[in-house]
Amino acid sequence: MSHRHACSRRDFLKTSLGAASLLVLPRFAIGQAGPPPSRKLNLAFIGAGGQAEAAYSGCEGENFVALCDVDDKRAADAYAKYPGAKRFKDFRVMLDKMHKEIDAVVVSTPDHTHFCAAFLSMQLGKHVFVQKPLTHNIWQARTLRRAAAHYKVISQMGNQGHTTEGIRYIKEWYDAGVAGDVREVHAWFDGPDFTVGPYFRIPATFPPAPAEAPATLDWDLWLGPTKKRPYSPAYAPLVWRGFWDFGCGELGDWACHTLDAPFWALDLGSPSRVSVENIEIIHEGFVPRSSHLKFDFPARGDKPPVSLHWYDGGQHPAPPLDWDRSKPFPKGGMLMVGSKNTLMTGERPDSPHLLNDAIWEDFKKNLPAKTIPRVKGGPFREWLRAIKGEGPLPGSNFDYSARLTEMALVGVMAQRTNEDIEWDGANMRVTNHRDFDRYVREPARRGWDFGDEVWG
Repeated sequence: MSHRHACSRRDFLKTSLGAASLLVLPRFAIGQAGPPPSRKLNLAFIGAGGQAEAAYSGCEGENFVALCDVDDKRAADAYAKYPGAKRFKDFRVMLDKMHKEIDAVVVSTPDHTHFCAAFLSMQLGKHVFVQKPLTHNIWQARTLRRAAAHYKVISQMGNQGHTTEGIRYIKEWYDAGVAGDVREVHAWFDGPDFTVGPYFRIPATFPPAPAEAPATLDWDLWLGPTKKRPYSPAYAPLVWRGFWDFGCGELGDWACHTLDAPFWALDLGSPSRVSVENIEIIHEGFVPRSSHLKFDFPARGDKPPVSLHWYDGGQHPAPPLDWDRSKPFPKGGMLMVGSKNTLMTGERPDSPHLLNDAIWEDFKKNLPAKTIPRVKGGPFREWLRAIKGEGPLPGSNFDYSARLTEMALVGVMAQRTNEDIEWDGANMRVTNHRDFDRYVREPARRGWDFGDEVWG
């Protein structure tokens, strides 16, 4: 870290957040007694339109004290629905002015600003809920994981499938030996869909043609930590996911759902290698049209090595031999291929079943015991209960979800570069491409370069 960058962070924190505020501890820190059950939490929302709608519903009944969005038009419905909440465009200003009034923060922004919003909130002792993927690069994921423990806050990533009964079945059945040894996993998702959208669209030119930003949008704030460039409707709203500077493609978007069950059940951890098996490149800096990657995981204790295949954009595995050929093969799903049986889910880790039909029907007559507590009300209620001391830590807290996100981001790095990745997880580095540090930790603009504070 250069002296200039150290000073820029120190100066910003001193002037914008206030030196004293860095000493604020979480009001309901882990290990402390939570508020009475009747106590409503004061919540702030960073990202007030779009995906935030799910957050409002999930947090219903709490106090919504602040809404922050860089685009007044996108946030208009929320502003009208919650007139008592104070409005901001810059979450750094919101946290500076209102940190004493806020208990917890929900982050529903594009991927490239997740880290800054979450880190500054945790640094002020605020519990955080962040939509998936947790971060845009691996260093950010590790830093949020460390920060959640350092600042003693309750954290949760919004991969809602982790609260379902289906994912618990998968782990319980695997732990009971139903599948046997699993050495092979296949997961696939049909997108990105560039024709229908709404999240991916190929621009007419690269770089996209510049245009005047809408009057309601603060384009510089939208860019956040990324390098400056002219506004284009090819970037925002919604279609930013196609650009690696802002999004993480279909793999980053869906791995936190589709790979959640095998990651948890098999205790996969970090891959040692990700190989590019097949990829259709559109343009440098833009997501591929389709891809097939292979993740290699070493043995973990008594669990054997695993090869995990990811397919997107219409590529998919061959239907397994025990698949009923009278049925169409699904456009998205996950297969855990075991020495005894194959476990299957859809794109999300709910409604798991065994292949083939006869085995499945017989298996349902005598299911293994339910050993994992069930979650009521979904990921937001799980998070809120934990903050209030009314339940255990959320299942997708940052200690877990940062590792799940990191696994996906090693694959994203292979997609971004069309190169095989030899990954040294212990030292957080790519061993076969020394210059890939720029993907592990992407440069951030001055005023947005946070995180070294928890690495001292």
